[in-house]
Amino acid sequence: MCGIVGAVAQRNIVPVLIEGLRRLEYRGYDSCGVAIVTAEGPQRVRSVARVAELDEQVREAHFEGVTGIAHTRWATHGAPTVNNAHPIFSRNALAIVHNGIIENYEALREMLKAKGYEFVSQTDTEVIAHLIHSLYQGDLFAAVREAVQQLAGAYAIGVVHKDQPHTVVGARAGSPLVVGYGNKGENFIASDALAIAGSAERVSYLEEGDVCEITLEGVRIADRQGNIVTRETRDVQAYGGYGGEVELGPYRHYMQKEIFEQPRAISDTIPAADTFDADLFGENAAEVFKGIDSILILACGTSYYAGLTAKYWLESVAKIRTDVEIASEYRYRESVPNPRALVVTISQSGETADTLAALKHAQSLGMEHTLAVCNVATSAMVRLTELKFLTHAGREIGVASTKAFTTQLVGLFILAVTLGKLRGHVSAEQEAAYLKLLRHLPAALNGVLALEPQIIAWSEEFARKENALFLGRGLHYPIALEGALKLKEISYIHAEAYPAGELKHGPLALVTEAMPVVTVAPNDALLEKLKSNMQEVRARGGQLYVFADADTHITSEEGIHVIRMPEHYGLLSPILHVVPLQLLAYHTACARGTDVDKPRNLAKSVTVE
Repeated sequence: MCGIVGAVAQRNIVPVLIEGLRRLEYRGYDSCGVAIVTAEGPQRVRSVARVAELDEQVREAHFEGVTGIAHTRWATHGAPTVNNAHPIFSRNALAIVHNGIIENYEALREMLKAKGYEFVSQTDTEVIAHLIHSLYQGDLFAAVREAVQQLAGAYAIGVVHKDQPHTVVGARAGSPLVVGYGNKGENFIASDALAIAGSAERVSYLEEGDVCEITLEGVRIADRQGNIVTRETRDVQAYGGYGGEVELGPYRHYMQKEIFEQPRAISDTIPAADTFDADLFGENAAEVFKGIDSILILACGTSYYAGLTAKYWLESVAKIRTDVEIASEYRYRESVPNPRALVVTISQSGETADTLAALKHAQSLGMEHTLAVCNVATSAMVRLTELKFLTHAGREIGVASTKAFTTQLVGLFILAVTLGKLRGHVSAEQEAAYLKLLRHLPAALNGVLALEPQIIAWSEEFARKENALFLGRGLHYPIALEGALKLKEISYIHAEAYPAGELKHGPLALVTEAMPVVTVAPNDALLEKLKSNMQEVRARGGQLYVFADADTHITSEEGIHVIRMPEHYGLLSPILHVVPLQLLAYHTACARGTDVDKPRNLAKSVTVE
């Protein structure tokens, strides 16, 4: 979950590297650093602060160079200290930046110690640096190719050596890396094309096991077998619109901005077509959909909760059996593969390491029908799956996902209705009604966003708490899970979510006057059951905070605080009900003074297992 940028040019490349780190800071912000190549050896500046402070150090030091690498870190091995910050050196001759985890680093470390290498950091990355240095015989490209054959785990790396002052070598396995092609002999590598947009005109996405060399003269790429290959290039101008999206405008944080962008993001994600057509998922989607008999959803974190919500839709609307698996667990247990299942992976970035690994595992078991629901058209996940549905959330900068989640739900609902229609369970009248419901969703969301002042008042109470419970039933239980996750992520309040009917099976023991209990209360078939669960909380002195549809007849009284939702929204109610939970978490975090967009110990793109 680290960010990498590298460049070779005939001008001072440090400003490009620093700007690249700014755009990659969502991948890690425990520490950062930049190194340039000089005749005396690589020189570096490192910081345990944010990229803005690294930039100040670089300016004060008049740090300049034509070849360099840079890194923003999310710590795995070793605490976030200057000594563990990248770039990592080997004998003042070689410098490396690394994203990933080397699983056999201990054995390699002992082997390299026996050769006389001294280790000055706690990182697994230093093993790679010394290993490449030990193999270097005048050709950095060859040394890296030889070294990566000995690595187990995941990595994307950028390497420079003092003896080749106009060369950067990159390699990837399990972590993303792109090559950027500029003009006037400038070439780049980066974890994300966004990092080099504006400098590179075209990019190539390295395949698994590729090693690349960028110089002033051009780019050379070798595959895992050592064959020199070419990779498809894509125009990077598609990333040229990043500027407007990274401006905060009137908002305090990116998370707040992204919460309020949800009506537009959802509108952009809803197809313009007047029917739910299989072609929305790919040219051969209709044929694939006709041959499947079940769904397997693989996802992590917030995307997993989107999958849990989709299970209700897929089974009730499409009448198709659906299983939802936590991706990080799926590949490590023996499962019963079904070649007629459609494997659906969900990821904002399309680079989530656990989900990618689970997808590949499912494919290795003979499950060939795959679909990605993703926000990034050029991601590894989209390239690996047979079918795709692209959400149009736009760039999401805040670590805690908001608009990516709700647009995923839109895509999954469209999948459920499309499959229901193909399987004969959705009539033409129902299809039109579902489409009308979707089309009105952005306007309905604007009504929910107008509740922000009432939610701010609640947040002042929540900010003084250290624990909270979230309750939901049926379709809204996953929304309660997502609400609890948001509060945990950014306010650091311990929060758990339960199906409301499970209260008396254990969690009720936690309920006291000091325990706020957030309840999602739509006017659905389970409302009366939910009201009984709420009474169980009140009988123990618990404080209820209820987001209730207008016609539920739940009113504020002692111990029950109610915010009324503007309208009941049927099957799409989860998309409306999650928004006030996002706002509650956000304003509670603001009241507690936490770093909302960059919460401690977390990063946006989880590219390590």
